[in-house]
Parts: sequence; C-alpha cells; structure tokens
Amino acid sequence: MIKKENINTENEKPDKKPKTVAKKKIEKASKVIPDETLAKAGKRSAKSIAEAEAIKTKKLKKTDESLIKEVDGKKQQNPARSLISRRGKKYQEAYKTIDRTKSYNLADAIDLAIKSNPSKFDATTEIHIKLGVDPKHADQNIRDNIVLPHGTGKTLRIAVFADDKEAEASKKAGADIALGDAFLDQLDKSVINFDILISTPAMMPKLAKYARILGPKGLMPNPKNGTVTSDTAKAVKEAKAGKVEYKIDSSGIVHLGFGKVSFGKDKLIANAEVVLNSIKSNKPSNVKGSYILSIYLSTTMGPSIKLDNNI
Repeated sequence: MIKKENINTENEKPDKKPKTVAKKKIEKASKVIPDETLAKAGKRSAKSIAEAEAIKTKKLKKTDESLIKEVDGKKQQNPARSLISRRGKKYQEAYKTIDRTKSYNLADAIDLAIKSNPSKFDATTEIHIKLGVDPKHADQNIRDNIVLPHGTGKTLRIAVFADDKEAEASKKAGADIALGDAFLDQLDKSVINFDILISTPAMMPKLAKYARILGPKGLMPNPKNGTVTSDTAKAVKEAKAGKVEYKIDSSGIVHLGFGKVSFGKDKLIANAEVVLNSIKSNKPSNVKGSYILSIYLSTTMGPSIKLDNNI
C-alpha cells in the first residue's frame, strides 16, 4: 500500500478573503491622511474621511457631466453661461436699453432708470459711488447726514426717549412714540415697533444695558447721526422730512437710496444732486489723485447705469 504522505500546510498561504467596503475606505483614507492623525471615531476617523471624499468626487463628477453635451455623436463641453443670461426676461430686456460704452449725465441716467425698471412694485432708486479713499484712515472715513428735499418715500416710525417736557414737544413734532421711563418697559419685553430712536443726552445712560438689543438692529442712538440731541422736536421733523445717513463701506463705496421711482424725474434729480454735493464737499484734503472713481445708478431690481464722474 502506498502511504499517504503528511502534507505540511503550515507554510502554505491561506486563500485571500475579499476586502470589505469598510476596509477599502480605511485604506483610501489612510492615503489621504497619515495613520497617526486619524481618530477612532468622529469626523477625523478613516471611515468619515473616506465618505466625505466619495461625496466630493460624486459632486465634481455630476458638475462636469452637466457641462457636457453630445454633438454629432461626440461629447463637447458647454460654455459657461453669462450672468445676464441667468437673469429673468424682464431684466434682459431692460439691460438691452442701456449703452454700456456710454457714461450718462444725471438727468438721462435717472430717466433711463425709471424706464428700465422691471419690477411691478414702487422700486427705490439707488446710487453707488466708488471713492478713491482709504476707509482704514479715520480722516478718510466719509460719513454725513443729509436731508433730501423730497424725502425717501419710506414711512418711518420714530420713537423718542426723553423726559416728559421733551416727549410732549416731540409728540407735537410728529413722533409716533414719545415716552420717558415707561419706554424702558417696552424694551424689557423686547418690543421694538419703531425704525428710528431719538434720545436726549441725559437719558442715554439708561439705554446702555439695551445696547445688545438695539445695536445689532442699528437702532442705538448716536450723536454722529443726530439721534442723540437736546432738541428732539427738531430731530423728529428732520427725520420725517427725509433725513438720511450715508457711510463709506470697507471697499470705499457709498450706497444710498434717494427716492422712489414714483417720484418722477424732477424730484429724483433734486434728491440726487443733494447727495452728490454732499459727497463732493466731504472730500478729504489729503486725498491724492481722483476722488470720485465711478458712479452707478440703478433701481432695486433693475440693471446699473454708469454716470459721468464729472457731473
């Protein structure tokens, strides 16, 4: 009889088991981030990192495929759509009425803005002025309060926080709310039913603890914008007459709405001239080169119209 030899299977390698999805993910993640920085669980675990990479890849693939179309059996990439083509039909029609190679004078620009207004509501007419100043310097931080001759077209609710005598005078001047210490009870309940708050200097310390409520909403009285004054009745009249504040932003641009489309051409021109004269009069003495770099006019939903810088 032939004896069966004992087969030594110790040195033989067992069949490799197929890798699970989890192991593949872990291996992939370990290539992206070294093992010593991986966590056992959470966002920095191998599994979470691998899943995030898979989602990112899927999104990129989907974006690429959306830009590809077939022409004569061959795949071609679609060109990116322009910003104008992504707008609505009314905006595109209004955009075509404006000559982009031309700088308009004030009267023509306002007339064109009214005609090209695509919105159904009574839109605000806005002016945007780029200045050649550095807002980081205190002496070049352009800011002012002006009274528009025909107002802004907005109905403002004005509150006055003053003693009984001043409160009574403010009420006669047209203030919607004029109270003393009783006004603080409303603030304690976070009841804010006003757009502008005017206070006397003597009453300002009592408002200090409400700065966290009023500050973020832009309602905290400030001497710079004329809402902290001893003559509250005068401040109320100015606010009702169309007093507005403008301030240069971090990019060196002044943005301001100066009236409604329903005002008509003549009233809007009068308001715009007050704004432009104020900007020119506030030119810092140490500014070198051009002060006004560009001026654009637009309605709330309408296209922009370039104005001549020398108006």
